[in-house]
Amino acid sequence: MVAQAAGFALLAAISPTALLVMVVFLGSANPRTTALLYVAGAVVMTIIMAITVLFVLRAVGLNQPREHEPRYALRFGLGIVALGVAVFMSRRKPREPAASGEKEKKPGLIARLTANPRPWTAFLAGLLLFAPSASFIAAVQVIATSNESVTVIIAALVVVIILTVLTVWLPLLTYLAAPDATTRTLRSANEWTRSNGRRLAIIALGVAGVVLIVNGALGAWR
Repeated sequence: MVAQAAGFALLAAISPTALLVMVVFLGSANPRTTALLYVAGAVVMTIIMAITVLFVLRAVGLNQPREHEPRYALRFGLGIVALGVAVFMSRRKPREPAASGEKEKKPGLIARLTANPRPWTAFLAGLLLFAPSASFIAAVQVIATSNESVTVIIAALVVVIILTVLTVWLPLLTYLAAPDATTRTLRSANEWTRSNGRRLAIIALGVAGVVLIVNGALGAWR
C-alpha cells in the first residue's frame, strides 16, 4: 500500500513550475525566509488536502469491502481527468510574448506573486501551486481505502506528503547546506526547465492517467 501511494505521490511531485518559482525565491533579496515560507505554504496545503481527502473517503465508506467497485471506479475517474488534462495541455499553445504594438497580456497570478518576491507572496504561491492534483488524490485514496492500522495510515500519509512537496523542500535543504553550489545548479537547470518543463508535466500527467485508468479498470473487474 505504501509503495503504491508513494509512486502516485512522486508523479504528483513533478512540477516544473514549482521548481522555477523556487529558483526565483532563492534569488530574491531575502532568499532563506522567502523560500522557507514558500515551502511552508506547500506543506500546509498538502497536509490540509491529505487529511480532507482521507476523511471524506473514509466518511463515504470507500474503505469497506462492499465498496470495492466504487473504490476502483474513483481511481478510473481520476485517471480520465489526468489524461484529459494532459491532452488539453498538449493541444494548448504556450503563451507567446506580445508582438510589437500589441497590448501586453495580463500576467498570471503566479507571475504576479513572483514579480516582487516577499515572504507572504511566497507562502501564497506555495498554497496555490500545491492544490491537489489527480495523482495526489490517488495517492491518498490508496491509503484511505486500505484497512491498515492507524499507525500505518499516518506513516503512509507522512510519506505521501514528504514526496509530494519534494520539488520545493529538497532545493531549500541543499541551498541551506551549500548556497553557492545550489544557486549555480538551479540557474543552470533553469533554462532546461523552461524549455522542457511543460513537456515533462504533460508526460507525468499522461503516465499518471494511464496508470490510474489501468489500475481502476483491472481492480473493478476482480
